[in-house]
Amino acid sequence: AGVFSDYRFRGMTQTDYGTALQGGFDFAHQSGFYLGNWNSNVEQLLYNGASLEMDFYGGYKTSFGDFGVDVGALYYYYPKTGALGTAKIDNTEIYVGGSYGPLSVKYFHAVSDFFGVPGTKNSYYLDGTASFEVSKGLNLVAHVGYQKVKGLSAGITSDNVDYRVGVTYDVEGWILGASVIANSEKAFAYTGGSGFTKPAGKTAGVVSLTKSF
Repeated sequence: AGVFSDYRFRGMTQTDYGTALQGGFDFAHQSGFYLGNWNSNVEQLLYNGASLEMDFYGGYKTSFGDFGVDVGALYYYYPKTGALGTAKIDNTEIYVGGSYGPLSVKYFHAVSDFFGVPGTKNSYYLDGTASFEVSKGLNLVAHVGYQKVKGLSAGITSDNVDYRVGVTYDVEGWILGASVIANSEKAFAYTGGSGFTKPAGKTAGVVSLTKSF
């Protein structure tokens, strides 16, 4: 569970640069199979009446020495989406990832239209993350991701790269986080509260406080 000064999804704010409360539940079996649910508030106008994002996922993790493998599926659900418009928004992705020491790479592939945008099936996202322990409890985290949206009309930006550099500090199980997030295409998406005129990918800092139970 945690509180964040902004909810960024692949570099784009989902809360019009406002605060987000987030939390979820995970069950992992000793065989390697797992199921989970994660939730966050989102900007209602951005999601056609939905103020909550609920993610449901399941998959399988295993390791071969220091090398880890993760495969699964993820469904993004927005209760009451469409209440302020005609379009229902959701998304389904399958993913495969690998990790080695502090490095991890994960590939997400949309098997539905990408968040309700017609004709965007087979869009994909590639995530690369590195986490290094600087001292006891203090970690440096760096991330880069590439998003490609298939099937968009000519002249509409279909890809972007997001970046994040930050630190986390563990204080008796409470994780303090601070990072700077940037995007190569600040206007790849827009905030709903601005009437879809304010870019959602502006460079900004995000702070957080999280804890696992």
